[in-house]
Amino acid sequence: MLIDLSLKVTEAYNKGALNNEKMASFGHLGTHFDVMNKEFPLEFTKRKGIVFDVHDIPSDRDVDVSDIDISLVEPNMFVAFYTGFIEKENYGTKAYFTLHPQLSNKLIDQLPDRKVSIIGIDCAGVRRGLEHTPKDQYCADRGVFIVENLFNLGRLLNGKDILKFTANTYPINFSDMTGLPCRVIAEIE
Repeated sequence: MLIDLSLKVTEAYNKGALNNEKMASFGHLGTHFDVMNKEFPLEFTKRKGIVFDVHDIPSDRDVDVSDIDISLVEPNMFVAFYTGFIEKENYGTKAYFTLHPQLSNKLIDQLPDRKVSIIGIDCAGVRRGLEHTPKDQYCADRGVFIVENLFNLGRLLNGKDILKFTANTYPINFSDMTGLPCRVIAEIE
């Protein structure tokens, strides 16, 4: 079975994003990679994936290493986090870009250490505000790309806390951009 994890960008979403987020330009609209100054390797288009359900984490704290079973994370994986935020707060609103859940710095540090390829999240980023871009660059410098604004992760999990799948990720072939719109398709048996 195939499940599209990409946000369908509507005219309303586009307008809201452009009004509420300075980075929501062509390369950073909807589901996209923050590639920073790197080139997305073609071998990353198909990866073993895992999604962790972290939607019950209280909003007053970050998602931390202790909230997931980090031992399940293998090299070269696409590691996704289902926060449920994109289902609670419409994409493109001011709150969507400023109040979303965050991964802890400790968790973000451990993922490149485990040699993952891609970190995916169903909100505007792994960190908020002034920490957003430096953390994207930190990961990119370690060969890890962040995919933001994933959609349908709850559908993919289908009531499970953790699910392994195959992630098919296809960024647009743009050059010299910090963000690349992409299509992410989950394949499950």
